Amino acid sequence: MRVIFISIFFILFSNILICQQNNEEYIENYKGIAILKMKKYGIPASITLAQGIIESAAGTSKLAVNANNHFGIKCHGVWTGEKYYADDDEKDECFRKYNKPEESFNDHSEFLKTRDRYAKLFELKPTDYKGWAYGLKNAGYATNPKYPQLLIDLIEKYNLERFDKMSESDAIAFNNHNRNNTKHSAKDREIFINDIKNKRKTLYNNKTAYIIAEKGDTPEKIAKEFDMMVWQIIKYNDMQKDEKIRQGETVYIKPKRNKGEKEYHIVANGETMRMISQTYGVKMKKLYKKNNLEFGQPLKAGTKIFLRKKQK
Repeated sequence: MRVIFISIFFILFSNILICQQNNEEYIENYKGIAILKMKKYGIPASITLAQGIIESAAGTSKLAVNANNHFGIKCHGVWTGEKYYADDDEKDECFRKYNKPEESFNDHSEFLKTRDRYAKLFELKPTDYKGWAYGLKNAGYATNPKYPQLLIDLIEKYNLERFDKMSESDAIAFNNHNRNNTKHSAKDREIFINDIKNKRKTLYNNKTAYIIAEKGDTPEKIAKEFDMMVWQIIKYNDMQKDEKIRQGETVYIKPKRNKGEKEYHIVANGETMRMISQTYGVKMKKLYKKNNLEFGQPLKAGTKIFLRKKQK
């Protein structure tokens, strides 16, 4: 009996050590990215790291390994990228699939930043990790009633709050260290450099480059940042000359495509052709033409809008 007890003890102790080692390696690998996202979006680096550890089992979950999804973000019906299906609350649920973990970190930040239910969190300071922990639970990020305490325990156990006080130069140093010890493609390095230079990452939808608008953005400001003409920002996004850019809005910095990746879209209440155009990265005039509609014609809920082929 004593031998069995000792064996069980050593198994449990070994599992704890492995879990701790995984957590420490995860923190080491992604602390620089978490700090960069904090500087760009205002989300505490400690919270991002703690969520990543919980949601991805420190990068060892099937979702993290097979889809590079570290935060359990589902498709939500608006995702146009690659998909991964797995059982969660329901069978065969759709999860977002990324090319690399860094994309998951970026999408996690944008997911929180662009949804109204998390807006109050951004009134908190990046050093208020406890406020963020309880705020995420109250906003519905997780159903586990112990979720805030799980985050706080991880942050305090590994002293993650120290990263909330670090600078962008610290983040760059961390990432450079990791990159010097890992093989990365020239394209990966270019994306990383551009992200630091422009303070925001260039994303792609329907093979078209875009950014997520930040507070105070204007066509003039974005044009200057990306070395473009103001008329290009207005034209590429089918804007009116006096139209304002809203925080969290998709802003294309390259011309949208003539056709979409999906076959069609079902119009929801209140949707406009411009909203659909921005969602799928298809030129608004082309959408009117494909669907035999007059330019400016209002859309009815339930209408099928073709994105690729012209409606007969």
